[in-house]
Amino acid sequence: MKPSDQLSDYVRRALAQGGERDEIGRALAHAGWSAPEIDEALEGWETAPGLPPVPRPRPYASAQEALLYGLLFLSLGMIGWHVCELGMALIDRLIPDPADSRYYGPGSAARWSIASLIAFVPLFVMLNRKVSRMSLGDGGRRRSLVRKWFASLTLLVVALVFLADGIYVIYTLLNGELTARFAAKAALVAGVAGLVFAYYRDELND
Repeated sequence: MKPSDQLSDYVRRALAQGGERDEIGRALAHAGWSAPEIDEALEGWETAPGLPPVPRPRPYASAQEALLYGLLFLSLGMIGWHVCELGMALIDRLIPDPADSRYYGPGSAARWSIASLIAFVPLFVMLNRKVSRMSLGDGGRRRSLVRKWFASLTLLVVALVFLADGIYVIYTLLNGELTARFAAKAALVAGVAGLVFAYYRDELND
């Protein structure tokens, strides 16, 4: 039996015998358990008069959900990346740089981004609907550790994008090279990152 399971089982038996939570906590602390471990073990059980301790819902992991949320994470990342690619190509055409004589027509990169969006947008919509239906039908799905890990990873990537975008804008401004075209591209990246953050904002409150 794992130490965490031993601790949880001890708390259950102590509560079943009528022990007070404060007394149990002091006994566990005296035995060498840390405060976070004690709090987690005590919060794992609910007491009710005339009933044995009732277990509270706990986070869980699922291989099937790992595939689902992994594909959702991948499709969202690909959509964000290729929207930025197409947006930057459009900005290059709308705000030309006189010092840059390159032709910004619809090249292979733009066609590749369009093809990727055609493939990944329907996949993302389908997966998002599936996740929404799962959450509505079973509120316990929000306790999925896989869901929380992928959401946290996404928010970490978004935070890094925001920081890198801001640093690059400040660096360009200090160099005196901040142009309208560059500012538009920076705003595009920040906007896409903001939309991804908004999609996962509710995960911060779980």
